[in-house]
Amino acid sequence: MLFTRLPDDLFKPLASPSRAFNAALLLHLHARVFAETTEPLRKSELLASIGDFSADWSQGEIADDEATPVDPVERRSAVYRRLLDAGWLVERRERYVPVVDFDPDARLVIEELARLDRGETRSYGGAVLEVLGSLESAVANPAERSEALVNAAKASRAFLGHLRSLAGSMRKIEERILREEDQGVAFRLYFEEFVARHLVSDYRTLHTRLNPFRFRSGIVREAGRALRDDLTLRALAEAGLREGRAQDLSLAERAVRADLAEILSIFEGLDRHLDAVADIVARLERRIAAALRYTDHRDSDRIERTAAALRAVGAAEWSETGPFAEVSLLRPPIGEPHLYTPRMRRAAILSEPLPEIHLDPAIEAFILAKDAFRQRVMVTPERVIAFVERKLGASPAVRGSEIVVADVDEFVVFQRLREIDVLFDGILTTRYRLSRVAGRVSNGWLDCPDFLVERRNPAVRPASVRPRGA
Repeated sequence: MLFTRLPDDLFKPLASPSRAFNAALLLHLHARVFAETTEPLRKSELLASIGDFSADWSQGEIADDEATPVDPVERRSAVYRRLLDAGWLVERRERYVPVVDFDPDARLVIEELARLDRGETRSYGGAVLEVLGSLESAVANPAERSEALVNAAKASRAFLGHLRSLAGSMRKIEERILREEDQGVAFRLYFEEFVARHLVSDYRTLHTRLNPFRFRSGIVREAGRALRDDLTLRALAEAGLREGRAQDLSLAERAVRADLAEILSIFEGLDRHLDAVADIVARLERRIAAALRYTDHRDSDRIERTAAALRAVGAAEWSETGPFAEVSLLRPPIGEPHLYTPRMRRAAILSEPLPEIHLDPAIEAFILAKDAFRQRVMVTPERVIAFVERKLGASPAVRGSEIVVADVDEFVVFQRLREIDVLFDGILTTRYRLSRVAGRVSNGWLDCPDFLVERRNPAVRPASVRPRGA
């Protein structure tokens, strides 16, 4: 859709003989003239700006052909008409005053050209943190920050594109160095273009102590967790549908899954791109080291100069006060700083699968036995009601001394009957009334003061109780 929206002759000034002047003028208008105001510029002011800019350029650099005027006033009008006809500028009238502005679609193109001209370097730490921050914001508040997920996916794609452009730029410089026949020019390309521009500003950033990729695990963790959480996916999809980024819920959910999967795949597969960059660096360093090693070859003139220096030293008179030479002329200094050491490849990270842990059957049986014991000694409202109703039968009340405890299971409940008025936050008091009576309970299981448990509504025998607040 790019060339269906842009004017047909938009790139004509950038392909003409005066393309260097036209490109510089467009960047100047974008960065200086139109950037200082948000309103359209008067045509007279724009013509004056074009004339001031053209004053520093020669006629040969500005002219496309012999028809280009030499007079500065006529020439600025011709340059203005050149950009207007190509579609870079749009002219209209406001209250009978002609005003000019950049074409909206052409403005997008000039912004990208300005970014390329500035040579903006991408901050790896800033890019990774931007993705992590947007992803965490979207996952933490999916109903209101779903747009942050879209921004995280865009930032991930831009970051991956910069890594690819880094490798591509390095390959391009490598080809230029290998094609260069002059070793001096080749060394200059290596140190000025490759080392200073890429190896130091970009590639070295990936191997510092504060490596920006230390946040990569957080991005992978957040994206993977969101992909496995159906509630988060549904909330993000509903927010995207509500904000008009999809036509229905299924398409919105598909877009959310696609963004999360893209972020996950990009940051899980970064090692391949880093390995490609490392291979280019190592290969170029080996070639430059080999070229330096064979540059200083022996020749007769150098041998003659060395022999003359040795004869001069031998003919000199000995002096005890003279400086002592710590290094022999016959043996050049050889040590670790003088020897070339090839770059070591990164050692592969070995991953070992986690061992499967098999529990001892005796331990599993012990765990099951503990669970069964815990269930057996646990006193619940239902269990108390069943016990009391079984002991009451048709009677409205029963004394503790009259209750026969048959086994341990019944004793577990019986010992809690004296607390029935406060047991389980008192929810059983709506069913039963507890009172103290004279005498004692002594049944072989428990020896305590006697008590009386009676129904509050003798006509009703409740079978179960519902806990308070349930």
